[in-house]
Amino acid sequence: MSLEPPPALIDTVPRKNTPSLDLLKDIRVLDLTSSIAGPYAAQLLADMGATVVKVEPPGKGDDVRAWGPPFLNGESLWYLSVNRNKHSITLDHAQPEGYAIFQKLVAQADVVIVNLVPRIQRKLRLDVQTLSALNPDLIHVSLTGFGCDGERADLPCYDLVAEGYSGVMELTGEPDSPPQKIGTPAADLLAGQDAALATLAALHRRGRDGAGCAIDISMVESMTRFMSPRILSYLGGGDLPRRSGGRDSVIAIYQVFDTADKPITLALGNDAVWGRFWKAVGQPQVAQNAAFATNALRRAHRAALVRQIADLLATRPRAHWLAIFARERVPAGPIQDVHEVANDPALSARGFIYAVESERGVLPQMGLGIRFDGMSEGSTRPPPALGADTVKILTQWADVAPAHIEALRARQVV
Repeated sequence: MSLEPPPALIDTVPRKNTPSLDLLKDIRVLDLTSSIAGPYAAQLLADMGATVVKVEPPGKGDDVRAWGPPFLNGESLWYLSVNRNKHSITLDHAQPEGYAIFQKLVAQADVVIVNLVPRIQRKLRLDVQTLSALNPDLIHVSLTGFGCDGERADLPCYDLVAEGYSGVMELTGEPDSPPQKIGTPAADLLAGQDAALATLAALHRRGRDGAGCAIDISMVESMTRFMSPRILSYLGGGDLPRRSGGRDSVIAIYQVFDTADKPITLALGNDAVWGRFWKAVGQPQVAQNAAFATNALRRAHRAALVRQIADLLATRPRAHWLAIFARERVPAGPIQDVHEVANDPALSARGFIYAVESERGVLPQMGLGIRFDGMSEGSTRPPPALGADTVKILTQWADVAPAHIEALRARQVV
């Protein structure tokens, strides 16, 4: 059985061919990272117009290139999800000749992103002290599991480990189920966003006073900050939250309900929405009941209210209720599977889910989701093949002659 996605699925995705954003057009970034978090940070900067050079080991490349199946035209779809708008070079900077070239690249860069633990950064001479000596204006971004100091600094970490440390797994899932991982690499993506955000702030400061910056991003801390509403509620109120499945333990009513055919989400997040809901379902008297006037009171009666709403929603299909709730501005929606999300007409209409043409075939992409003056990320540079830009970048940035590059390739330096 083929593990390739059916061609028809790709064929249904709208094509996109738009120029790059120019917000960071004068910024040069060396992306030395692998897997998801670091490459995602670099892709965010690339989407906003930075020139991002992905530095990969010769012959092997980023670990994520091997993550699959599924593969599309022989390429990992995980790789394709976090590497667009970049250039790729191969360079073994652990070899003396490779490190000499790498030093020249650093001298030309504004930002270097690494995701190695501090001990390995120092061993490979990729740490902030070493690289800032080569380029005092450099913004050095270290994206690791536990940060650059502390007793855990040199421990390895992946998304799963960070989610476990953060508490999010303990609160994800049904009350009687084991802890659950979030269904996407949340710690990776949140830490990657933090790295990109911090880089933008450091670039702004450098533009003001010329100072470089050492940025220290911890996946565990990024993921744990994501938990701040839960953790601060515990610290201030002493109420230890527990897994509550598709329900919120604070807001009443805020959860999943079954309808006559398919489930929906229903978020009655404030008193006004509470009133609009009962008006929409033809029972305004419930909202007028003083016993349910505040969220605290509704929490006290949550079990009875949930049963009442569940019985009501089970009488009609999902489409019926969603049409009514949309008309009355009641926050509600379907629970879409990945197929439904990928074919969501509203997302496609905004150009958020699209495909790009490349020499390696048609490649699906997920948009930046941010617009600047009506424009979002460009789509003219698909995720690069391994080493596709080695000659161009080494020639232009490091003044290495093409013939010398071929000699270095023969020795597996590039």
